[in-house]
Amino acid sequence: MPARSIPSRPVPAPGRPADRSPVRRASGRRTRLAALAAVLVTAAPLTAGTAVATAPAAAAPAPPANPYVAPGGAAAMHGDSASSDTTPLAGPGTGPLTSRRTALQSACPTVLAGSDGIPVAVCTGMFDRAPHVHLLDPATGASVTTLDLEKSSILGGIYSYLDHLDRLVVADGSGDLLRIAHTRDAEGRWQLRIVERTPFGAALAEGDSVVGLAPDWQGRVWFATALGVVGTVDTATGAVRHRALGEGVANSISTAPGGTAVATDRALYLLTAGADGAPRTEWRRAYDQGPSRKPGRLSRGTGATPTFFGPRTGAEYLAITDNAASQEKLIVLTADGGRTVCELPVLAADGSGTENSPVGHGNSVYVADTYGYPYPAVPEGAGDAVPATAPFRGGVTRVDIEADGEGCAVKWTSAVRSAAVPKLSVADGRLYTVERTGVIDPTRTGILDRFDAVSLDSATGRVTGRHHLGTGFLFDTLQMAGNVTAPGVLWQGTVTGILRIAPKTS
Repeated sequence: MPARSIPSRPVPAPGRPADRSPVRRASGRRTRLAALAAVLVTAAPLTAGTAVATAPAAAAPAPPANPYVAPGGAAAMHGDSASSDTTPLAGPGTGPLTSRRTALQSACPTVLAGSDGIPVAVCTGMFDRAPHVHLLDPATGASVTTLDLEKSSILGGIYSYLDHLDRLVVADGSGDLLRIAHTRDAEGRWQLRIVERTPFGAALAEGDSVVGLAPDWQGRVWFATALGVVGTVDTATGAVRHRALGEGVANSISTAPGGTAVATDRALYLLTAGADGAPRTEWRRAYDQGPSRKPGRLSRGTGATPTFFGPRTGAEYLAITDNAASQEKLIVLTADGGRTVCELPVLAADGSGTENSPVGHGNSVYVADTYGYPYPAVPEGAGDAVPATAPFRGGVTRVDIEADGEGCAVKWTSAVRSAAVPKLSVADGRLYTVERTGVIDPTRTGILDRFDAVSLDSATGRVTGRHHLGTGFLFDTLQMAGNVTAPGVLWQGTVTGILRIAPKTS
């Protein structure tokens, strides 16, 4: 069936110190959330951010620029279609910061921005559990306008991206792939409009939902569903080609020139498309899915969206984590052929796990421990955690690939209790995240949770900056991913809205 297109006007472009214990080596060979509703916030007129010129801190290449993704490193939840969780922009820095919370009565895991610098957020309503799209004022973070989408699964609409025309590409409960543009009406007011619909058709069975979306270098939109169907959509013709992997998918997908990476609950796949767009497997590598779901995890199997990275092309390696008991392993494979570079135990030896995608840049991978994180809910069918609960200890580890591409080594481990997917600025060499720590309730009735924006030196793991965001449930960042826009603004979702964290100006 051909796509149903609605014509639109063109969019105007408006820790602790490094670990001193013996280095561990190994040779040879997700951010999801419980859905929590949108309140329209009165906003000032939109003004796009100003670009900041900065010199890169490392010589390693950026991920390959996808021609069908908006430029700037904030067009997808994990920054780019490679899911590197890096940004080419400088972050908020180490000086005084300001922060503002926009209350939306929604969990907001996805805050994206394209060439115009205007943030677009996809949030899940606290009460209706349906996806809502918000257009945000870059200067304040206030919601200017909103568009309600049809309810799907807990992950429906969460993993989305901005295309090369700054349009949001998202799948909702309608069974269609949508493109949503932000434009001004005749009175100059901002609006969000669905400008294209393409049905998934038979690729999306009743009870299934689209989990991951990403475009390839030919402009096809790849997708993966919760029940393990992978496929491509040609929105110009409406053609959908798909196949079943027979394994569940609970994370998003990643693309690079060499193919599309999909992590199921049992294996990592690299897929390419045939002449007709049908998915075909280039290679498959099974991993240890573990005996059960761990506390601080939302599913059994890997918690990671696959990460493309590398020192030569920016995409010669793929990284995920497994679910091994009791200590998880970082797995690094070559994108070409799937050869194992290393399987290295990381994080705490007496109980570890991560729900986060690894951060990858050059020869380095950064992994944050989410074991024991107190999610308010988990998706249906995830199974009981074993043990049922555990303390959230946190920790971030940097692992480096050996120069010869054979094996990996732990570079440093930080004690920071990261409560968000860290974002690496290759412009200033810092990892930006939110730390969750316990503080005594002033009424002496218990322990409250404190949330601070922190930066870490990516070379040493040392904490270089800290800013208090708030205390209590309203500020819970729930292991969600942030994104950076100019000038050094970090947009971070919470269970109730969005935080805008920026350098303080005089």
